[in-house]
Amino acid sequence: MARADTVRWPFRGRDGHRPDRGALSIFVAICAAAVVVVIALVVDAGGKLRVAERVDAYAQEAARMAGQQLDEAALLRGEGYKLRARQYVESAADSYLAQFGLSAYRVDFSADNTTVTITVQAEFRPVMLGELGKRKITGKGSATLVHGVKEAENA
Repeated sequence: MARADTVRWPFRGRDGHRPDRGALSIFVAICAAAVVVVIALVVDAGGKLRVAERVDAYAQEAARMAGQQLDEAALLRGEGYKLRARQYVESAADSYLAQFGLSAYRVDFSADNTTVTITVQAEFRPVMLGELGKRKITGKGSATLVHGVKEAENA
């Protein structure tokens, strides 16, 4: 009977080693790289959601600040509650947003001048993906002037 080390199996090379030697380490390297990419995507997606939530909150608070700019002259003339001139509303929104390094991207008024809508844009820079996932995130908030509310409105 022949010894095992002298037997040449068909799947061994000329030097006696198998041709697939080291294939497992390549497989592990590919799987590890895929796991790192998935972790990077999860971390950056969570960061993007955090930025989107924060930008929405900033826009809502800027709209609230802008909504406090009442046109007192129109109120004294009996024309009801209305917002002041556009530059005062924009100035109030921008002064609030400047605390966070943002500025109002767009300020819109309703037709009856009682609702202000502030749109804010912020840049999201991913931690792991770098320039690949860089995006502009838009948040929107609005405030409506109300007065004399005694009970909830019915839809």
